[in-house]
Amino acid sequence: MFSWQASGGGLVQPGDSLRLSCAASARTFTPYHMGWFRQVTGKGREFVGAIHWSAGTTFYADSVKGRFTVSRENTKNTLYLQMNSLKPEDTAVYYCAASKLWGSSWYSATGMNSWGKGTQVTVSS
Repeated sequence: MFSWQASGGGLVQPGDSLRLSCAASARTFTPYHMGWFRQVTGKGREFVGAIHWSAGTTFYADSVKGRFTVSRENTKNTLYLQMNSLKPEDTAVYYCAASKLWGSSWYSATGMNSWGKGTQVTVSS
């Protein structure tokens, strides 16, 4: 388990870019797989993307493929979400998450072992 410190959210215009970060206070960032979810009012948390703790393999929701990139710096215990070509429908509270499982379980928020505090991303012209 980790104590997360998230940052990077804000108000941007369509087409802009934004990078979200989550830094963990735990002594080690591994062997947890890390990723991102987002949530809008009235809906459940939606999977965005995840990265394998050792292989570096990533996968994404169809809605963000080609626009968002998940990365991590294990030596700094930091997870990133690079968001490009932002759209109004990307507006949501974004959460970092960690799990010891890899694969389809990431499509369900209930399978996560740890959550960071959410950060608001608003995309509006």
